Amino acid sequence: MERVRDVRELPKAHLHLHFTGSMRPATLLDLADKYGVRLPDALTGAEPPKLRATDERGWFRFQRLYDAARSCLREPEDIQRLVREAAEEDLRDGSGWLEIQVDPTSYAPRLGGLIPALEIILDAVESASRETGLGMRVLVAANRMKHPLDARTLARLAVRYADRGIVGFGLSNDERRGMARDFDRAFAIARDGGLLAAPHGGELTGPASVRDCLDDLHAARIGHGVRAAEDPRLLKRLADRGVTCEVCPASNVALGVYEKPEDVPLRTLFDAGVPMALGADDPLLFGSRLAAQYEIAREHHGFDDAELAELARQSIRGSAAPKDVQERLLAGADTWLRG
Repeated sequence: MERVRDVRELPKAHLHLHFTGSMRPATLLDLADKYGVRLPDALTGAEPPKLRATDERGWFRFQRLYDAARSCLREPEDIQRLVREAAEEDLRDGSGWLEIQVDPTSYAPRLGGLIPALEIILDAVESASRETGLGMRVLVAANRMKHPLDARTLARLAVRYADRGIVGFGLSNDERRGMARDFDRAFAIARDGGLLAAPHGGELTGPASVRDCLDDLHAARIGHGVRAAEDPRLLKRLADRGVTCEVCPASNVALGVYEKPEDVPLRTLFDAGVPMALGADDPLLFGSRLAAQYEIAREHHGFDDAELAELARQSIRGSAAPKDVQERLLAGADTWLRG
């Protein structure tokens, strides 16, 4: 009988992790106590909150919980703690490279403004990377619920700080709001500044959302992208272009995009040759981190260890990690497979 290898020991890259959503539940409770914040009951229980975001009411509730957690991040030391703990959790799960996603405008009111907030976040990432040994960079994400001019401002700021650890530019929040093409100028600014384009698409809406990310924003990666599985021609396009989909299986089920883990189209994407980078999205709200996504692929989709190693390689190749880091992690995945 073949030995089952520990997926936590498989070197991999983590490309889809949101800032506040990376927080440990215990840390949230500590910070809420520190600042006298009364959290919603859904954030104080032993189990992850029950969520469903396929309708606007459900998405609003998800956002309300996220905003409540974010309100507990008020001082630079809170940011530093969150980032350091996110790095520690990733290392435990075998990550050798983490690109954490953040909209700094959400933290600006409590951290002295947009530029101070971004600098505090970048300083925290640099310190955590140095202290833990985990390669870490930042993907700045605009909010599609806000005006496209805000996204342009954010893109210019992200380019300005590219030498401080920003590697990509994204677009998050409810993809049912705001057309991708409304943000085309912001993404052009980011791309012209050398940043990787990685908008969300193909999660709450269908394949058209993924096509819009490709056609209007010239995405190099797609946040989620799972609904592309509904369109064979789109799958071929993603595969031919080598566009990596940042697939978050536990999140897809928690938000009601799919009913069960086995319904997430991991096998469809994989067999079509679409590169994937499994991600945890928001562990605080969904209750599982990076290694658990690989366990879902193994337990619910029949991925064997060779296929899991290939998933890890795809995440590494899809990252913005320097070539030497990619080569080291790829060699580690090969070593893991050889046992």
